[in-house]
Amino acid sequence: MTLALTEPVNRTILLLDIEDFSRRGDVVQACLRRELHNVVEDTLAEAGVERNMQYREDRGDGLIVLVSADIPKTVLLRALLTTTPDALCQYNRLASSSAQMRLRMVLAAGEVAFDPKQGTVGGLVGHDLNQSCRLLDADALREGLAQRDADCVLGVSSPVYEGVVRHGHRGLRPEEFYHAAVAVKKDRLDLWLHGPLPHVTTVPAPGPAPAGLGGGGAPNDAAGQAPAAPVSVPASTGAAFAFNGGTVSVGGSQVNGDQTGVSGGHVTRDVVMGSVRHEGRSEQA
Repeated sequence: MTLALTEPVNRTILLLDIEDFSRRGDVVQACLRRELHNVVEDTLAEAGVERNMQYREDRGDGLIVLVSADIPKTVLLRALLTTTPDALCQYNRLASSSAQMRLRMVLAAGEVAFDPKQGTVGGLVGHDLNQSCRLLDADALREGLAQRDADCVLGVSSPVYEGVVRHGHRGLRPEEFYHAAVAVKKDRLDLWLHGPLPHVTTVPAPGPAPAGLGGGGAPNDAAGQAPAAPVSVPASTGAAFAFNGGTVSVGGSQVNGDQTGVSGGHVTRDVVMGSVRHEGRSEQA
């Protein structure tokens, strides 16, 4: 049997999925599907994507959109970061609580072929498309939407980030994207999410170090295990906090040993940690 696949061609891949779609009733689902098409229509029109430069495949709770490589990804990204959130906001302002719509979105690129089997709809085939769908299903993208009040979250594939976003083209700020290594099924992929960092980012601690480390090896703690790896907590104030074992670093300064804190109070004068020296004598703070 000979398969009549088309030759694979490079396409920009835009994937969209509606949050909590399956929990809605039939009438609400139909309303959400129609509005999703309206949002995509506005977004593609803003990016200058004509009908003959796109292919859409309805996935029920989402859409697969293939866009001609002739459309700059910078233009699509700007539309996704401005027009899409605005269109969602306008819709949700008028929609009932049961018909609110929030979207997960992925922008990727790659080679896609088409299987034009008679009697079927769709038939897209391609490794790059499969990988893009994995990114859309990633927990990091779901959690990125769940942790924010915005109506949508955008993730881009590593090739899109490296080839477009990180260069800081007009309207694109690389510092507004953060990296997430995701595991979906058997794949290990890189995803770059737009928006604020998660509230807490932890770094897994390494396993116990072999006994008898010497030279440059890290010393074991009292329990015979290697010290915990630092855990970084992003702070909205811009201060940097790092916790490394029993040492706390605040903005680069370290606080060692036992400290007495102020609970529920407000400090208006100098806070001193360690010792204070006054004219040849030392006082313990």
